[in-house]
Amino acid sequence: MKIGIITQPLGFNYGGLLQNYALQTVLRRIGHEVVTMDQPNCQIGLFQLLASAVKTFLLKLIGKGKGRRYPFVAKPSQIKHIARYTDSFIDKYLVHSTKMIDANESACYVRENHIEAFVVGSDQVWRPKYNVDIYHSFLDFTRGMDVRRVAYAASFGVDTWEYSSRETDCCRQLVQTFQAVSVREESGVTLCSKYLGVKAIPVLDPTMLLDKEDYEFLVEQENESSCDGNMLCYILDKNETKNRIVNEVAEYLHLSPFTVMPIQPLNGETMKNINQCVFPPVTKWLRGFMDASFVVCDSFHGAVFSIIFNKPFLVIANQGRGMARFYSLLRMYGLEDRLVTDDMDISLLEKPIDWIVVNRKREEMKDISLAFLRENLK
Repeated sequence: MKIGIITQPLGFNYGGLLQNYALQTVLRRIGHEVVTMDQPNCQIGLFQLLASAVKTFLLKLIGKGKGRRYPFVAKPSQIKHIARYTDSFIDKYLVHSTKMIDANESACYVRENHIEAFVVGSDQVWRPKYNVDIYHSFLDFTRGMDVRRVAYAASFGVDTWEYSSRETDCCRQLVQTFQAVSVREESGVTLCSKYLGVKAIPVLDPTMLLDKEDYEFLVEQENESSCDGNMLCYILDKNETKNRIVNEVAEYLHLSPFTVMPIQPLNGETMKNINQCVFPPVTKWLRGFMDASFVVCDSFHGAVFSIIFNKPFLVIANQGRGMARFYSLLRMYGLEDRLVTDDMDISLLEKPIDWIVVNRKREEMKDISLAFLRENLK
């Protein structure tokens, strides 16, 4: 069966790229042909840019804008430069379309390429704020088509309902055409039932359907060199609190922290040194988990890959990116105490993780998740 995958736009988010790689790999192993139907990234509107610029100017004028930057929109050439390694991974390891801009273009692609089924997921595909067009993630462009529709590990990101009344009504109608729905978080089961009127089951993030050996093979394929350090720090949203926690952990465990991220984020001030803004290769990121004795992160997939590689870890709460994902993941494995906020009990670092129990639970959920895909994509 030829399957089209609908997920977040392919960019330079390591977790996003690897969940798509994992899903493609699993579907191919089951015996299907796959292609990810790529779409554009969310763009900030002109009005939003102007409003943000005016607000920044006024705050600076009254002395309250310290540290606040004016909005910056990168040029396509700049994006291409900082994403050159992640783009290389996409082109080498993912089967994907060009970025399709609207429903008509997507519908034409489906007909021309004889797509027989769709898998929506994973990642926060059902979170409106992270989507250019939320209806696309509910396959509105397939109306009237004789295709199978399945949601695999779709995520709302949060445990509250963020859809408008119009979005709710439309998506509720669209999801009724799905043969089966699965979600990544337990809270998603409730949201699907309460607001969309469909039954959903919880399944694993696609990355957890593969084993660490699958990822180590990728690293070996690229002949990725060792990292300089033994405590991986994968922090997406840096601040003083997170820096303090990282330093406390490193000092207590006598470890040398390292990161696999751009030296600087791309903005109006750093674009003159754009080489410092380049995202390292995906396989370098994976190598980080292989080389780490301990991981500190504020990322969902940072926690996921710590579990896959059986590395002791801490997750620093990241409210802005959706906490439901962290709660659901850690609760599944009995690792809720690995989530820390501003205050960290340093004694937690002495508490070992029972990887036998964790791995057993993961294998149980892996069987359920693979059975869902096999059963609904016959």
